[in-house]
Amino acid sequence: MGEFLLFIVMLVAVVGIMMSVLLLLKNKPIFHGKQISIRNFLILLLVYITVAVGFGSIYISLQLLGLTVLTEGNYQVGGSFLHLIEDAMYFSVVTILSVGYGDITPLGIGRWIAMLEAFFGYLLPTAFVVSTFVYLKEREKAN
Repeated sequence: MGEFLLFIVMLVAVVGIMMSVLLLLKNKPIFHGKQISIRNFLILLLVYITVAVGFGSIYISLQLLGLTVLTEGNYQVGGSFLHLIEDAMYFSVVTILSVGYGDITPLGIGRWIAMLEAFFGYLLPTAFVVSTFVYLKEREKAN
C-alpha cells in the first residue's frame, strides 16, 4: 500500500511539472509599454516553485522506496523524514536554479532525474522569453 501511495505521489509530481510548463507556454504575457508585468513574474516564479517541488517529491519518493538517489558526502541522504524533505527540496531547488553545489550528489537514476531537472531549469526562462517574443510579433501583426 505504501509503494502505491509513493507511486501516486510521483505521478502527481510529474503531472504537476508538465502542467506548470504548459501554463508558462500558453500564458499570453501582458505588457504595459516595454515593462514586464508583475503577473508574468509571478507566473514564472510559480512555475519554478511547482517544478522544484515536483522534482523534490520524486527524489523523496524514490528514497522512501529504498533507492539511494541522493548522497551527502559519503552518506545516504535521509535520517528523519523531515531531514529527507529538507535535503531533497534543497537539492531540487539548487539543481533547477544552477547546476548544483556538489554538497549533495545524485546517484543512479537520480543522476538522470537531476539532468532532466537542470534541463528544465534552463528551458523555463527560454520558453518565457520565446512566448513573450511570439506574443509581441502577433500583436504587431494585428496592429
